Amino acid sequence: MSFDDVVSQPQVTQTLKNQIKNSKTAHAYLFTGSRGTGKTTCARIFAKAINCLNPKDGEPCLECEICKNADNGTLSDIFEMDAASNSKVDDIRELREGVVYTPEMCRFKVYIIDEVHMLSPGAFNALLKTMEEPPEHVKFVLATTEIHKVPATIVSRCQHFDFRRIRTEDIVARIEYIASQENLGLEHNAAELIARLSDGGMRDALSLLDQCAAYSDNIDTAVVSSAAGIAGRDYLFDIIEKITAKDTAGALEKINELYGMSKDLKVLCSELIEQLRNVMLLKAVNGATDLITCLPDELDRLKGIAAGVNIDTVLYQLTSLQDCLDRFRGAASKRTELEMCIIRLCSGTPSPMTAQAAPQEDTQALLNRINELERRLASGAVPAQAAPVQQPKPAPKPAKPLKKFDVNNYTPLEDWQQILDKVREEYPGIAAFLQNSAAAIEGDTFNIICASDFYKMKFKASNDSAKLKKIVHDFYNKDFEFMLYTASSVDIGDKENPINVLKSRAQDMGIEVEIKNKD
Repeated sequence: MSFDDVVSQPQVTQTLKNQIKNSKTAHAYLFTGSRGTGKTTCARIFAKAINCLNPKDGEPCLECEICKNADNGTLSDIFEMDAASNSKVDDIRELREGVVYTPEMCRFKVYIIDEVHMLSPGAFNALLKTMEEPPEHVKFVLATTEIHKVPATIVSRCQHFDFRRIRTEDIVARIEYIASQENLGLEHNAAELIARLSDGGMRDALSLLDQCAAYSDNIDTAVVSSAAGIAGRDYLFDIIEKITAKDTAGALEKINELYGMSKDLKVLCSELIEQLRNVMLLKAVNGATDLITCLPDELDRLKGIAAGVNIDTVLYQLTSLQDCLDRFRGAASKRTELEMCIIRLCSGTPSPMTAQAAPQEDTQALLNRINELERRLASGAVPAQAAPVQQPKPAPKPAKPLKKFDVNNYTPLEDWQQILDKVREEYPGIAAFLQNSAAAIEGDTFNIICASDFYKMKFKASNDSAKLKKIVHDFYNKDFEFMLYTASSVDIGDKENPINVLKSRAQDMGIEVEIKNKD
């Protein structure tokens, strides 16, 4: 009803109130932000307040004829237009024809255009002329969730207000107040769950509260879970614990139970991702309890899960579930897609579409075993044994030799970092696959060694090599033939000590290796 009712947008409401109070309003406003944050609501309050007969400190009085008619939707001088269904040039032409007439009852005619980014290019051009030279009795309020689709010529003629996502604690306080006014029993944990599911949108929170109220007068977390169609909280943690324990049968059994209860598997996948995000934050940041979104009694269980897994495993699990969620759109069976993902997570087998390789969980354990064997060999605890006589093996079939880059003749290109900086500036999508890479020039050949097979595969699949070639050409003013390599295809030379090779590769992984027996 008034600006004071708008939640978590003081940077907008206070500015508008001051402008109305001082009679310094602009002719056009642009409200941007995610869904359910109060854009259209503020536009309606603004239209009512600037025309109110008895405004109070920039707020509408809610008692005069103008305010009552505006609240009833019968005020002819306030026009609301949905650009999604009125996106043609003819619709804007009708608006322009009405702009020239003075208001019937109010001081100002206010045109509220919702989802303005849906207007066609021709409609934007028609609107632009009106906004360049508007009559003094006309105000425009444009609202959109996708500001990047609004032409700069329109944005530059508006006062731009950015609506932020509403904080969880503000949503909780608001829906608890509404529940008390509606005589609904609402537990605090249930209010927190509703706020978290609404993802910063008050409208989504109120819709879910209304749905829960139809389900039961006493709303707890179980009612919210049932009304929203999300998995019960225990099921979520059970599945994650089964995955961590590599209990494939147990995890699939939980999925089957939820499927039998008609739970939305897409929502379930999103819930698993959100809980694994909490685990990731607990592993990555000390004292990250302020960053995670969970109910108070769930924190201990999250900490228990985080204690039994490393950060690489969590990142791998998150990436796999996000890939699964992306594939849901074209999947014939969401159940099969999710089950395949769960099996991969329990077995540690990476998906071909997973954005990173399976985690190196046993790297440290393997290095420890190598160090122990070296210690026992040095102390004589393990006697050397004669090599067993091996039966001659049949000669293998000749295979096509792999082309390798001779590292002994490799001199790193000093200008490569400058080239990468140029790539990051112009094509950040390519630069992501050239992290920790190296380069060398041999005659007319430009050799690039990628950090991993995955980066090499992604770079080749991006079809953006022409962009890199252009940057290299502009840098050296010369055309090159490009060759891609990875560490696995680099020739280390026959004379290199294998122990030193092992140590060098371990150091590249960020692991310090101590050589116990240098002989």
